[in-house]
Amino acid sequence: MPVNDTFGDVRITTHRDNDDLLSAGLGLRGLAGTATRFVQPASPTPEELRRRAIQSSWKGIADLGPRGGFGSVYGSIPHVPGREFTSFAYLPGARASHRVLLQVPDEFDHERRCLVVTASSGSRGIYGSIAVAGGWGLPRGCAVAYTDKAGGAGYFDPADRTGVQLDGTRVRAGSAPLEFEPQGLAADAGIAVKHAHSGDNPEADWGRHVLQAARFGLAMLDRAFPHEAPFTAQNTTIIATGLSNGGGAVLRAAGDDKDGMLAAVVAMEPNIHVRGGRSFYDYATEAALWLPAALSARQFDDVPFARVGAASPPAWMLRGAALRAHGRLTSLMPGAQAEEALAMLRAGGWTDEVLATAASSTSLDLWRAVAVAYASAYLKRDAAHMPGGFSYRLQHAAGVAGPIDAIVRAAWWADGSGVPPGTGISLDGGTDLSLDPTLPGVLTLRDLQTGHGADADQLRAAVDATAAELPREGLPILIVHGAQDGLIPVAFSSQPYVKWLRDAGRTPVFWKVPYAQHFDAFLAFADFGDRHAPLLPFGYAALDRAWAHVAQGRALPEDAAVRETRPRGAGPLTAATLSLPPN
Repeated sequence: MPVNDTFGDVRITTHRDNDDLLSAGLGLRGLAGTATRFVQPASPTPEELRRRAIQSSWKGIADLGPRGGFGSVYGSIPHVPGREFTSFAYLPGARASHRVLLQVPDEFDHERRCLVVTASSGSRGIYGSIAVAGGWGLPRGCAVAYTDKAGGAGYFDPADRTGVQLDGTRVRAGSAPLEFEPQGLAADAGIAVKHAHSGDNPEADWGRHVLQAARFGLAMLDRAFPHEAPFTAQNTTIIATGLSNGGGAVLRAAGDDKDGMLAAVVAMEPNIHVRGGRSFYDYATEAALWLPAALSARQFDDVPFARVGAASPPAWMLRGAALRAHGRLTSLMPGAQAEEALAMLRAGGWTDEVLATAASSTSLDLWRAVAVAYASAYLKRDAAHMPGGFSYRLQHAAGVAGPIDAIVRAAWWADGSGVPPGTGISLDGGTDLSLDPTLPGVLTLRDLQTGHGADADQLRAAVDATAAELPREGLPILIVHGAQDGLIPVAFSSQPYVKWLRDAGRTPVFWKVPYAQHFDAFLAFADFGDRHAPLLPFGYAALDRAWAHVAQGRALPEDAAVRETRPRGAGPLTAATLSLPPN
């Protein structure tokens, strides 16, 4: 084990009886229900925060609704008692820590030692991948190691100098080690978020985060079962898996794994960047700029969620006129402006079926929100100096500070996505008083990608540092991606990555799933879910195939377009609808 691994104090908790590792004792019905309550809303206990964090992580990834098929067509949430080991971890050269967590089931398979290592999707907290890695690994007796890859909702509020300690509760700086504790921030600087404001470029280290989590997992297995130590990559099968940013992280780990720790990698809808290809920041800022104007086109008339919140910024009906005023479009009439914006997107490689689901991210203002956080991270800005004049601000109830603020802050760690706005935090700045007030900030973000100057050069260099490295020969890699993914389009991520691997003589397995888009959790909504298929069951199936290969010597499956998969339709999901690739 490398000597440069550094971990803080390890917190060990036991989860049995009315509690467990997989659902915090809630079971499928409880996970799918309303948010769990805190007895004292302003001062929840660590146990209450953990339960709600696990619940929100499940609901953010999986469709647990009655028509979603979880627990009947695929997956299960059995009671899995066991122990958790958690710590703050430190990478050499990084300013901020990140969380690592190992879940060890009481029914750990001692005969076939298995460690699943995973990274959170998006910028979620430490339980962000429990629906992916925990849902597959814990029921089969594997230990599961998690990393938040330097994201998470351990937000720091400089107004009262509070942050999150290891057990998830909020305390004042100086009273305990904090998940994130920036220095020198003025009280009015706004809320500080680790992904955006750590002063690191955490995305550049995603692979190292995953590998360090694997080493933490092995070290904690030594503690859990000292009579069986040491646990090593030679006597314990280590499978890395993740979804979205987590999927990108495990592919990055595959390229960084010089010591051969990983036995297999399964990546679902990965945010992965190949040198010379398009980065997430590139196409996210492109979508933030052009898609609001394109939504006026008739092809979006019957697309679910395409025009939700049309009266709120960004005002899509006015974006075309605003872009023309800024010299970005030439057409005079609204319909022609929409078609011109649509043509710009198509020229960039966006297909119509992908744009249909990308529209939902536009109506939720997701493109702008994520681009702000990424730009701040790439430029290594603190909370008071975000690019474009952006900041994160506490939303006071009725505009007046009061006791409710403490209640909101107390729930951040459990409820926050790691990228505001949300959970009582607003995204401020980057606006003007025009009829399309968010456009100035979007132009600033886009110009950091396409423009000139020191900031643009720094941002592009930071993005280059996130490009994947080539994995070792013979490492089994399985990639599962939805054909209609509108957030991480397959044409910009998995397809160029798979081509790059194959050009270099590697043999990844690639499943492209028709009708699957990025957010399985959205399938619980009528109409939207009727038109799409879930991705998570294909991810579980790919993990099954990877395990059969490394543990039983079975051949890897072939590539599959999964041609027989159909949209779920108005009824409940069925096995026939999924048509999973054969074993």
